[in-house]
Amino acid sequence: MKGDWVEIVVDAGGDGTRTYEVAASRAGRRVEVATRRGVVEVSEVTRTGTSVRTARFMASRVLALVEHPTEAAEARPGD
Repeated sequence: MKGDWVEIVVDAGGDGTRTYEVAASRAGRRVEVATRRGVVEVSEVTRTGTSVRTARFMASRVLALVEHPTEAAEARPGD
């Protein structure tokens, strides 16, 4: 849903940490998170399931992954 976003905090080695954000930028899009083979993948996806953009991080470097749903998604009953 437009307005959903995911915040990813990654260990950048000697430089400390870096923070990345992936957001659903248009109506009908959503943000999906998947962990496969040691890689965390965060994608903005259309209604039909087509990935618009994807961010990939090594799972061992991810310190935090926070999902921020929109208020409308939290208010929907039974979802």
